[in-house]
Amino acid sequence: MSRDARWKALLDLLVERGRLDVEEAAADLAVSAATIRRDFDQLAEQQMLVRTRGGAVVHGVSYELPLRYKTARHASEKQRIAAAVAELVAPGEAVGLTGGTTTTEVARALAVRGDLTSGTPALTIVTNALNIANELVVRPQFKIMLTGGVARPQSYELVGPLADGVLSQITVDVAVLGVVAFDVTHGAAAHDEAEAAINRLLCERAERVVVAADSSKLGQRAFARICSAQAVNTLVTDAGVGADMVRRFEEAGVRVVAV
Repeated sequence: MSRDARWKALLDLLVERGRLDVEEAAADLAVSAATIRRDFDQLAEQQMLVRTRGGAVVHGVSYELPLRYKTARHASEKQRIAAAVAELVAPGEAVGLTGGTTTTEVARALAVRGDLTSGTPALTIVTNALNIANELVVRPQFKIMLTGGVARPQSYELVGPLADGVLSQITVDVAVLGVVAFDVTHGAAAHDEAEAAINRLLCERAERVVVAADSSKLGQRAFARICSAQAVNTLVTDAGVGADMVRRFEEAGVRVVAV
């Protein structure tokens, strides 16, 4: 197993369990305890975990994995969600895409839609996510507007006053939000307050708001609020969402699409 693959496996286990012991992780990954100790030390230096005596723990409420380590989690669900979100977009519309793994899949789903292969433009995409702009800029039928701002290496998102300045001058037909938590009472949220502020502004500039989130994020809270549940028109999630959760969102005025 390569170091990158081992680190990804360790981080996935840590997110799932909250705490890992050296011996436990070594057994799970079939490597030596010395290798795990070295991995934990190096990951702690990059602030991806907190080192403890004999193991490691996550950072707590503000814990956030870099985007490159999150892409494989709930991958099939995210692809189904993305395809359903893409179908909510009409040709010629202006679409705002926040950063995140699910919204990245939405961008890919839009890129392969047969009825969006031509147009002047077929879609206008507004995003503060460098990776999404990079993937879509090769599609000449799409007009890509990338906000300015300071890049966050964890999510590839641009934040700050420069991004605010661009978004305050435009409007979009639909904003698609990637979130880390979405709750009827506490609303949609992100780990980082700067990202949440940009996402909130994008919502305010949109005619309709779609949250794209797998069911593991529903009923959860996170540090920085983006918007209330009542500000969201549609939630697209996977079939793992419970009936009671669907009912609560619908009572709050949110249309729920489970795929």
